[in-house]
Amino acid sequence: MSLIVKICGLSTPETLEAALVGGADMVGFVFFPPSPRHVTLDGARALGKQAKGRAVKVALSVDADDADLENSIDALRPDILQLHGKESVARVRDIKQRFGLPVMKALAVETRADLAALPGYAAVCDRILFDAKAPKDATRPGGLGAVFDWHLLEDLDLKLPFMVSGGLNAANVAEALRITRAGGVDISSGVESAPGIKDPDMIRAFIRAARATEELTT
Repeated sequence: MSLIVKICGLSTPETLEAALVGGADMVGFVFFPPSPRHVTLDGARALGKQAKGRAVKVALSVDADDADLENSIDALRPDILQLHGKESVARVRDIKQRFGLPVMKALAVETRADLAALPGYAAVCDRILFDAKAPKDATRPGGLGAVFDWHLLEDLDLKLPFMVSGGLNAANVAEALRITRAGGVDISSGVESAPGIKDPDMIRAFIRAARATEELTT
């Protein structure tokens, strides 16, 4: 199976186009006001139309209620929901049943103990995203440029597709994939010139670097 490359936190037509033309498999849009990458419903509607049929559209939310989820789904028409908060296993199951969309659950990782919750989530969602755990005083759970110990995922016995994120960039993505053997990578702050400001050149460079790892393993 080919590597899935996801560019997350896109918020302008220009940077979305760079990701699409560059060959991103997934494009992510953040529905979380505290984030500098937050998109409005009108913005998401336009970006969703731009991306339609060109990449998998991902709607990222953080502990959102049903009304907010419904609004973001109506605007973006996503292909998959990314739950990036502290949603319980039961909440993930309810969201999947209520909205009828595939769900990717983000799991914050700092120590091996953080993987204890994995079986429960793996039983109810379609994909797992491993991200670095945010500091206790952080205002948002991801997009902080922090890296976790990839060795924690070595020899991971997970039947579900999984991706890694957290502090990735064009220089370290090959090492992350070599250690974790993940089926996908997800980047946001690593292709930004400032928080929330995506850089088209960095987007293209990251996608090229990630794709180059495929050539080494085929």
